[in-house]
Order: sequence, then C-alpha cells, then structure tokens
Amino acid sequence: MATTATATAPKSTMQRILDVVEKVGNKVPHPAVIFLALIGVTIVLSQVLAWTGASVTYEVIDEATHQVKTVTTEAQSLLTRDGIRFIYSSLVPNFMGFGAVGLLITAVLGVGVAEESGLVKALIRKLVAIAPPKSIAYILIFIGILSSIAADAGYLVLIPLAGAAFLSIGRHPLAGLAAGFAAVAGAFTVNMLIKPLDAVLTEFTNDAVRSVDPALQIGLTSNLWFSIASVVMLTFVITFITQRVIEPRLGKYTGEKPADENAGDAAAESRGLLFAGIALGAVLVVFALLTLPSGAALRNPGPGPDAGSLIGNSPFMNGLIAFIATVFFAAGAAYGYGAGTFKKFNDIIKAVEKQLSALGGLILLLFIIAQFIAYFNYSNMATILAVNIADILETANIGPFWLLLGFIIVVALLDLVITGAIAKWAIFAPVFVPILVRLGVDPEAVLAAYRVADSPFNSITPLNAYFALVVTFAIKYDKNAGVGTIVALMLPYVIWTFIAWTALFFLWYFLGLPWGI
Repeated sequence: MATTATATAPKSTMQRILDVVEKVGNKVPHPAVIFLALIGVTIVLSQVLAWTGASVTYEVIDEATHQVKTVTTEAQSLLTRDGIRFIYSSLVPNFMGFGAVGLLITAVLGVGVAEESGLVKALIRKLVAIAPPKSIAYILIFIGILSSIAADAGYLVLIPLAGAAFLSIGRHPLAGLAAGFAAVAGAFTVNMLIKPLDAVLTEFTNDAVRSVDPALQIGLTSNLWFSIASVVMLTFVITFITQRVIEPRLGKYTGEKPADENAGDAAAESRGLLFAGIALGAVLVVFALLTLPSGAALRNPGPGPDAGSLIGNSPFMNGLIAFIATVFFAAGAAYGYGAGTFKKFNDIIKAVEKQLSALGGLILLLFIIAQFIAYFNYSNMATILAVNIADILETANIGPFWLLLGFIIVVALLDLVITGAIAKWAIFAPVFVPILVRLGVDPEAVLAAYRVADSPFNSITPLNAYFALVVTFAIKYDKNAGVGTIVALMLPYVIWTFIAWTALFFLWYFLGLPWGI
C-alpha cells in the first residue's frame, strides 16, 4: 500500500493473509467491469436454471397484508421474450428505483455544503481538542452504530468523517474509514433506540409465530436490552480490532494531508461556529413544531395502532435523511458566512456542484449495480438458494442450539447475496420462527439471532450499494486503493464481530436473560 510505512517487525500469519487478499483483490478489474461480468453470468445462469426447471415452494410473509402465504417461485430466464423485454424496458426504472442513489445525492446537498464551508473540519478540531485522543475511536464507532437510526445516512456522513478525524490526530485515515464502515454496516440491525426497521422485523416475527400460537406476540422493544448490550460490546470489539489489527498493519500514514485554509483563524472559526449554532437551533425549532405537537404533520397520520406516533413508521422517521441534509445545509451555510468561506449564495451552489461532480464515477458504478441487482432478483436465483438451504436446516432434526447456530451461519453467508434485512426475514421468519418456537425457543430469541446474523458481512459484500462508495473514500487517501484494500481492511472486523456477537447471543440465551421489554 502506497501510504504504509515499511514494517520492521515480522508479520503475523493474519497480516500476511490480509496482504494477499489486498494484492489479489486490487488486481481484479474495475468494479464496473466486475458487475458487467456478473450481469453476463447472471443472464447465462438464469437460462440454465430455467432449462432445469428449478423452483421452490415455501411460505412467505406478504409485506402488504402481513399474512403468511404459500408461494412457488421458479427460475426465470433473462433470455426469453419476457426476460429480454425486462432488460430493455427496466433500464431507467432500475436506476431510478435504486434507493442508494437518491440518498447519496440528497445527503451531498447538505453534507457537501458543510464540508466545503469548513464546518466539518472545525467540528473535528473541536472534538479533538476536548476529547482524549484514545477516546476518539470509541466515540466515532459508538456514533456510527447509533447512526442506523437514520437508515443509510451513516454511510454518507459518519464514514468519511471518521477518516478525516483519524487523519487530524495523526492516525491512518484508512483505519478511520474501516472503523466507521464496520460500525455503520456491521452493526446495522441493533441500536439503543427504536428505529423503523424494528417495526418491520417485529411485525414479520409476529406474523410467523401466529401459525404456532396466535396469542404469542412480541413488542417493538422485545430486543431492546440485547440490542443495547450489543451496541456496547461491538463498540469495544470494533475499537480493539482497529487499534490492535488494522492500524499496526497500515503503519504510519505518509500521504498528503489536505490543507485547511481556515485552521489558523480562530476568530473566524468561532464566529462561524456561532452562526452554525444559531442556524441549527432554528432548524430544530422548525422540526420541533412539525413533530412534537399532537397531530403534527410529520407524525404517523394513521389509521392503525401507530397513529400519532413519531418513532417507528412515521413521515419523520421515513424521511430522516431530509432532516439530516437540512441540518448540515443550514449549519454549513451559516458557518460559511460567519467564517468568511462563503461570501454570497452562489458560493453555496458552487460548493454543492463541486461535491456532486466528484460523484460522477460512483454514479456510473451505481447505475451498473442497479441493473445487476434487478436482473439477479428477476431470475429468482437468490430466493431458490435461500429456500433450499432453509429446507436443509428444517429437516436436519437437530436441537435448538445447533439449529440456532446453523440459522445464524446460513443467514450471515446469504447476506453476501441478499443484503436487504427485510427481504431475508420475509423468507426466513415463516420457516424458522415456528420451528424454534415449537422447540421452546422464545420468538424474541429468534429475532435476536437474526439481528446477529444479518449485519457483520455487510461490509465485505460488493452487493452492498455503499461498498463502492467506501472504495471512493479510500482513494482520496490512497490512489492505489481498490476493492482488495477494503476487503482486506474489513475481514478482521467481519470475523471477530461475528464470533463475538454470536458468543454474546448464546451467553444471553443460556443465562436466560430478558431480550427486551
């Protein structure tokens, strides 16, 4: 790696393995070429599976009615008339419906202004000044895990912030990026707060358990205690891996450190932060009026049991990225005017244009990824694979411990090809929840096991829409960085968080601790 100092001590076996992973991974073609090749493989394989008549019959939860229904899914060829029509007619809808693109551009509208105005660097300087250097990693990782309350915003805000923060205190920025990525992606299903995903996963669990005991239901906070413990444990595990594995491997950062033109003007920075604070206060007042009063516009309008709620399925939570973008835009613009980095409104427009122009290559890649995911889903290959593996576990006739362990391992591995937490649970809940409940396992424990399994592998699968974004962040600090760089950085996190989290789950399970409220 270009920015890594020459090692003076013998490398461990793990370090040598990671070096090989990075070297091999960086020799593969550009990610865009890889996904174009995968599209070709998917098209051919879809035809082969269709010729063999591959199909599965299984129970699944209908997302609209929340009823368990039996469906048969057959392999669909992309080389039939219907398949060719789909490829031709869905090109634009696939891209427009790819949520990562909209989130990315929306976030950049706000975060880009904060970045270009100098607000982000000023906040990092303040954080470094008031927090002990050894606590920086803990703080960033903890916030990164909690950022899942804002859906995917952590990918767009926290990860680059972690890289910049590490650089500002003389640590390797790639280690910061890796720690941020591990926190945001590798612990996505848990939080100390209730988030929209919890409502969906809980409802699917209840839908599945009705087939065994209609009176047995779990609540929205059924995994709260386990989630809180998981956040604390993962904060320490990810920090430990960063400091003991990742940073020693990277060595001292010898690349260029971006110049900060405003770092020496303390008066301008203080004035800018004051203006930013006022702007933040104004935004919070506006959103308080839109969310806190009973019947406020951004509360759940109903009907239903969630009518009037703010947390969970509400307009505010569903559109939280808009709130985040507004906060960063207002605070960034105010800081710019106060610190003198922005003189007129056109400067703000130019700041956004500069940030968006840097996304050109990433948007091209996301366009290709959107097509691949759409074609892969159309072929039904992932569903056929998932159901067949689930059937094997279901008929294995093993005890609850081994079934839970097998369930965790299978879901974790399938996360490499089915990244959506909701999509996987819609398939697995009707299969595993009834089986395990009949074996005396609480439905809360089954859902907790799913949370453990669904997250750790998020950071090494190229099907994660934000994997390519992290590669782009890394290139900022190391022009030779590539897919192999990120995979090699993230593998230790994946391995050890998966082991530690699984161990925590079974410790919790055998001690009989309450999973939540």
